Amino acid sequence: MPNYRIIVDLTQRMLYLLDNDSVVRGFPVGIGTMLTTTPEGDYTIINKQPNPGGPFGVFWMGLSKPHYGIHGTNDPSSIGHQVSHGCIRMFNQDVLTLAALVPIGTQVTIRR
Repeated sequence: MPNYRIIVDLTQRMLYLLDNDSVVRGFPVGIGTMLTTTPEGDYTIINKQPNPGGPFGVFWMGLSKPHYGIHGTNDPSSIGHQVSHGCIRMFNQDVLTLAALVPIGTQVTIRR
């Protein structure tokens, strides 16, 4: 059984899925603006919600920091940019791939 964890690199604007210490997938992400920065630190995925509606695309994975999550988008042109209110935004296809792999309780590290 894989031992997945997620690292979000804010400088690279990339989300990396690791199995133990090996990167198995990398996904481009949109991150928070200068005023609404994505919070650095260690969190866990506490819930998963398909089709959350609104700007969150096809899937939402909530983090242990309230009101923050990893989610899809209805604006694919925003990926790779500082655009969100602090959440980690992914292409819908990518967030579905990630959500299918990682269980609730997966560790998420957000760093520069």
